[in-house]
Amino acid sequence: MRAMVTRRLSLILPALLLPALIGCSSHNAAPVPLSAEAVKAVNDKPGVDREALARAVDDLFSRAETAETRAVVVLKDGRIVAERYAAPYHENTRFVSWSMAKTVTGVMIGQLVSDGRLRLDESVPIPAWQRPGDPRGEITLRQLLQMRSGLQHTEAEGPIYLTDTARMLFLDGRDNMAAYAEAQPLEAEPGKKWEYSSATTVILADLAARSLSATSDPAERRRLVSDYLRNRLFEPLGMKSVLPEYDAAGTLIGGSLIHASARDWARFGEFLRNKGAVKGAQLVPSGWIEFMTGPGPRNPGYGAQLWLNRRPVDGGEAMWPGLPGSAFSMNGHLGQFVLIVPSQGLTIVRLGKTDEGKHDPVRRAMGRIARLYIRD
Repeated sequence: MRAMVTRRLSLILPALLLPALIGCSSHNAAPVPLSAEAVKAVNDKPGVDREALARAVDDLFSRAETAETRAVVVLKDGRIVAERYAAPYHENTRFVSWSMAKTVTGVMIGQLVSDGRLRLDESVPIPAWQRPGDPRGEITLRQLLQMRSGLQHTEAEGPIYLTDTARMLFLDGRDNMAAYAEAQPLEAEPGKKWEYSSATTVILADLAARSLSATSDPAERRRLVSDYLRNRLFEPLGMKSVLPEYDAAGTLIGGSLIHASARDWARFGEFLRNKGAVKGAQLVPSGWIEFMTGPGPRNPGYGAQLWLNRRPVDGGEAMWPGLPGSAFSMNGHLGQFVLIVPSQGLTIVRLGKTDEGKHDPVRRAMGRIARLYIRD
């Protein structure tokens, strides 16, 4: 009997121990070797462990939950330390901004305020709002920038063809987007409610054109804004690839459609990290960048055309968990991100096509890159 029990134990114990042995084996297993492409994407001296950075960047390209990543550029103290593209994209490919364009528009507005052409806390000069008794005449430039105009808007909820964003960009509002946006009634008292709105940024773009000239000629409006952006912003920054889009009325589609290379998006991120300066030249007052990166009164997770690393108005998680509260970002539809961590001298660009509602893994992967540079 004792011999039989001993024999059974000799058969059972190895089976019971197998999961633990497997666990130990996988825990201690050597990491999967990186591809030559992953290693080549990182500079010889990136300022952190080269393999660790290569793996963190590779996660954005190789993991299913971060698909589809098309471009990544990492800058430390103004120097590119990692850069990688998925075929067929490359360093000269222009990538669509989607809502990252809002930040470009916000900076342009700051330059026009600095020029004395617009005023931050006065009602904005939209002719349709200036009629006696129209409550929209109380809306200020500051409120528009901080997404608290009070104008009725549906950004992305419900059937896409019924959203104001889609109607403005592609349907009945596409030929004169500013007119569509400015025709909306109030749904809240100006300044009292935060609501993300691509239409609001189109209104800002219209104000930019109006501040430069009273003309309604589409070609002239387009020329004036294009020249202003090129001379005051893009050329000084060395952003040679930038291609903004305009509607048929000559209004910059400043909330959604500016195209540029990944390197140029990185240059713009660096410009923000340096508080509006490039090569010693202050293109917009540093105080304006501080305003853009300061929490809005109705949503601490949003500044002025920029996302902040603070708990949002709904009390949810901050945009970039585990990173300093001073971090901020340009965010665009389908997972376009330019993440800036000023305290660490970091700018991280990720461009691609990831469905809405699935961006958390992308942001976590970008956060892992940033945390490599954070010293306790």
